[in-house]
Amino acid sequence: MVKKNKKLTKWVKEMTELCEPETIVWIDGSQKEKTRLESQAVSTGEMVTLDPVKLPGCFYHRSHPNDVARTEHLTFICTATKDEAGPTNNWMPPQDAYSKARELFRACMKGRTMYVIPFSMGYTGSKFSKIGVELTDSIYVVLNMRIMTTVGKKILQKLGANGEFTYCLHSKADLDINKRLILHFPQDNTIWSVGSGYGGNALLGKKCLALRIASFLGRKEGWLAEHMLILGIKRPGQKMQYVAAAFPSACGKTNLAMLVPPKIFKEKGYSISFF
Repeated sequence: MVKKNKKLTKWVKEMTELCEPETIVWIDGSQKEKTRLESQAVSTGEMVTLDPVKLPGCFYHRSHPNDVARTEHLTFICTATKDEAGPTNNWMPPQDAYSKARELFRACMKGRTMYVIPFSMGYTGSKFSKIGVELTDSIYVVLNMRIMTTVGKKILQKLGANGEFTYCLHSKADLDINKRLILHFPQDNTIWSVGSGYGGNALLGKKCLALRIASFLGRKEGWLAEHMLILGIKRPGQKMQYVAAAFPSACGKTNLAMLVPPKIFKEKGYSISFF
């Protein structure tokens, strides 16, 4: 795989020395790789294969009982001053945040694999897209980043020797809620998340880059980052109607987008699609 970017190779080396994984795998984005990782996760019990007839290609993944939601009180924006973090965010000085997190990341991947995921938020090559690289010890993260973003070789090729990217470091560590931190360093274009394997705490392109770091990048570059909902609702005998909206957390966006109409409405032709 093409690994020409010196900043990337230097950073991966430094994080490898910190986390001490047994092996390193660079994600190439291929179907063969996806199948291998799915089989590996099923063999260890991390994922369960669902009915191949009713739900082909689908799997069930369980979060740890103490790790089933985003943890806002452990999520920090780490800027030089508190004002820069904004009035609605938790703030921690960058020096303190790096110091605390380094102790939690130290040797956290011993005996594990570190996956290097080059990913693009948005269409690869678009002037609106942003490239990130997530280092993680979670197969769940790899497989879900494949769904949510474009990953693999072509992202590295687009990044080239001098391209900029968001530095994303994640480890489940021991899933101890008392050793859990989700840290954003906007001025370093960096995200560190440790001690959680759940959704937006672990898929660092999701909330961390697409909303929090993007808010900083957007202000600097002259655009706006929003938390968006895009879905289609179809009524019987009518064309699909689309809704695009910027809604706050906990308002029901995901519940609406994932809604399966009750049988009586489904039979009449109601449907919901999300994008």
